[in-house]
Amino acid sequence: QVQLVESGGGLVQAGGSLRLSCAASGRTFSSYAMGWFRQAPGKEREFLAAISRYGGRADYVDSVKGRFTISRDNAKNTVFLQMNSLKPEDTAVYYCAADYTDSYYYTRRFGYDYWGQGTQVTVSS
Repeated sequence: QVQLVESGGGLVQAGGSLRLSCAASGRTFSSYAMGWFRQAPGKEREFLAAISRYGGRADYVDSVKGRFTISRDNAKNTVFLQMNSLKPEDTAVYYCAADYTDSYYYTRRFGYDYWGQGTQVTVSS
């Protein structure tokens, strides 16, 4: 089992940047592919990005490609989401998630095993 805690959310103006962090504890962090999701009020949770166990593969939803970057530091048991050129429509609660996998290069957009509690991101116009 792994516990996840997100941080780094806040209020930012449109065009600004934020860097979210997700700290993991419990089982070996490098055993998990990691993902970031978000949920805006009244909307379903949305996949944003995923990264494989050692960072060799990343996947992004089209709406954030070129603006968001997922990365991880296995020595620090942390996954990051760098968000640039933020827009008001990026306002949401952002969640990280962990997916236990044997594959070094596997990522997916659904079916994650563990979730953090979320961090609020608000982008003002």
